[in-house]
Parts: sequence; C-alpha cells; structure tokens
Amino acid sequence: MIPVTTLKGEKVALFGLGGSGRATAEALVAGGADVTAFDDNPASVAAAREAGIPTADLRGFDWRGTRALVLSPGVPLTHPKPHWTVDLARAAGAEVIGDVELFGRERRATAPTSAFVAITGTNGKSTTTALIAHCLRAAGRDTQLGGNIGTAVLTLAPPAPERFYVVECSSYQIDLAPTIEPSVAILLNLTPDHLDRHGTMENYAAVKARLLAKAGTAVVGIDDDHCRAIAEALEAEGRRVLRISNRTALDAGAFFADGRVTARIDGREAVYPLAGIGSLRGRHNGQNAAAAVAALASSGLSAAEIEHGLKTFPGLAHRMEEIGRQGRVLFVNDSKATNAEAAAPALSAFERIHWIAGGLPKAGGIAALEPLFGRVAKAYLIGEAAPGFAATLGDKVPFEIAGTLANAVARAAEEAGATGEEEVVLLSPACASFDQFRNFEVRGDAFRTEVGRLAGIEIFAKG
Repeated sequence: MIPVTTLKGEKVALFGLGGSGRATAEALVAGGADVTAFDDNPASVAAAREAGIPTADLRGFDWRGTRALVLSPGVPLTHPKPHWTVDLARAAGAEVIGDVELFGRERRATAPTSAFVAITGTNGKSTTTALIAHCLRAAGRDTQLGGNIGTAVLTLAPPAPERFYVVECSSYQIDLAPTIEPSVAILLNLTPDHLDRHGTMENYAAVKARLLAKAGTAVVGIDDDHCRAIAEALEAEGRRVLRISNRTALDAGAFFADGRVTARIDGREAVYPLAGIGSLRGRHNGQNAAAAVAALASSGLSAAEIEHGLKTFPGLAHRMEEIGRQGRVLFVNDSKATNAEAAAPALSAFERIHWIAGGLPKAGGIAALEPLFGRVAKAYLIGEAAPGFAATLGDKVPFEIAGTLANAVARAAEEAGATGEEEVVLLSPACASFDQFRNFEVRGDAFRTEVGRLAGIEIFAKG
C-alpha cells in the first residue's frame, strides 16, 4: 500500500467504494487523512465501515473546510452531467481528484526521481503496459505494475528512488489527475470512445493529452489526426516528443515495418525483429512494441535488455493469447475482443482461421469485419449473436451454429486438424460475454479448459 501522507490531517470526502475506491480509502486512512466515504451501494458502505473506514451519506456531509473529494474513476465528472457529489464539492471549493493524482503527489513528495511510465490510448494500452513492465522486470529492475490494467495504483509498494512504476491510465483517471507528471507518458492512438463521458471527440482527445502535458518525455503515436496534432502542440511548447508509427518510417522516434521495430532515438539506431514472437503478432502489436521500445530506451534500458524483454514477453491473458497446439493447429484465446473493432487485429494476424464468434451482440454486429472474411476457413457461432452473425456471413464464409463454447471448440479442432495444414482455432467473439459467462475472463478460461480436454494437445503457460 502507498499511504497518502500528502493529505494528512486534511478533511477528505470520498465517493465510490468498489475495488480501486476501497483501496484509495484505505490509503487515505493509513496516511492520516480525515476521511468520510460513501457509495450508492449499501453493501459496499457496510463492508468499508467494517474495515475501519469512516462512512456517512455525503448528502448530509458538512462540506465546509473539505480539502478534496476523491472520486472513483467510474463516477461521472462532467458528462452526461456531474455526479451530485461533484456539484457539492465544487460549491464548497474542494478539489475533485482521483487515485492516480494521489499517487503522483506521493511520488513527488517522497521519491521524485523514481521512474513513472504512464500509458494511455484508445486501443493497445494494456498490452503496451504489460510489455513495458515485463521488459523492466526481465532487465532486473524493481517494477510496480498497476492502474487501469487491474491493480489499484495505491495498492503498489511505496515510491522509492530506484523503483519503476508502470501505470495504465484510462481517460477517466486522467480527468481526475490535474497535476500528473510522469517521467515518460505514452499516447498510442485515439478513436471515438467513451463519448458519453466526455461529450465530444475533441474533449476526449484533450483529456488524453493532459497525461503528456508535464511528462519528461512524451511518446506519441502519429497514425491518426488527433494524436499527430497533440505531438505537434507538445513540440511547439518545447516538450521532448518521440513519435511512433506502424505506417510510416520515421527519421526520429520508433516505427514498425517489415516485421521489426526500428528505433532512432538521440542519434542512435537499434532494430528489434518481432518475427517469431507470437505475443506480438500483427501490425497493431507493432505499434505497441514501438511505443514500449521508445519508453524503455528513454528509461535507461540498453538495446540488449529491450531485445531480451521483447523476445520473452508472454502476452496478456485473453488477448491474442496462444494457449496450445495440437499438431499443426494453434489455439488462440482472444476473449477480450468484445466488439468487431477489437476482433479485427486477431483476424488480421492469421492466414487461415477457424473462428469461434458470438455471445451477447454489440451494435453493428460483425459487418465491419467483412474485409477479413477471406481469412476465415469456417466460423463456429455461439450465444445470442449466432443467428445475426449467420445472416451477416451468409454465403461469404462457411459456418455452423455451435451454440456453446464447448461444442465450438470440439468442432473447430476436429475440422482444423483434418486438413493437415497450419491453421488457427481462434476465439475472438466480437461480443460481450454476458449471455453465457460472467465476463470475458471467465469465457477465456472456459476456452482454455475446453482446449485442454483435446487429445494430443500441448498447453502453453498462461500469459
């Protein structure tokens, strides 16, 4: 835990007692803040109270003298309208902040020289975050991994001068971190997302850009107009900017082309082949690797250390995770692909696919994936989306409605194995999981279990 000593003795309100909110409340109490916490869920309030966290309904709270409202990132700050606690806090002159902001303040107060790499972007941020942390650990660095990737940042070990922090930041977290100051900040890409919480694409881009505003080094993907404009604005302000791309060769920065990342940073060039690294397969992972290379080089790792880290990266569970092989058939778990856009990278990465798709359908279905249908040898459709997906596939792709994941795995393995060719059985559902599974992790674990039941299967270590 990182006790929040920067608010010691201060009156603090906190709203949201889910995973990260509860951890934040405990860190504030441990640091000596005068905390009053609340949540709309009575069970969460009761559990917090039993754990020794002071609680009360913030509607009746005396806001006079309150230094800050600490808001969980899932609670609306601006759109569609501010949460009622935000209105009360602002009326009292209290700042509204979140856990990443508190982490940043503790780092500045106790170990300002500790390395802090922060990663954001619409797509690819979890893989990039995990890749950077893996490379640092493989190089023997004391590394803490957290943030939006699933570990609340205030549950990490306290800041120390030689410690590295690798933190994935969502737009919600950045919006609540007005003074964030990473040593390296990464913005991978921007496409329309979370506009219900930010109002417009311009607002969304502006929030993401705040992560880089005070960074020692800004690593920016320049393959979309919004990010390119952010890179130019930062450079005009005199900030250090390293551009990355998976489309364009760069004279300075890092780019992916011809199966390798070329880094040209501070007058030195290094080349990192990605061929044969299954966890970094595909052009989208080329961008992730380029960003990681730029951040790691800026953080003091040698070319040899970076190359070793890339080659040994196991990948993220449930994201193009190679889980096993049966003869010439590779089994890949891409359960995290919960919509068509998220499924596109995996479908782009393999030449001949037995595709398991379906679940609880999202708006638009899989129509956007039609340019990739030529890579699909056959589709095995599951869940509520099966009839709609079947209609979209029509006579373009052979398919069968398998109904359940177990049936789909058995049928796909049988038919892929019969060809004698190099083929892939790919779970990339392009759907939410909630019709048959509690979440995408449970769905991915079920896929691994079913694959593990196949005769002659070689199961790989979990990513």
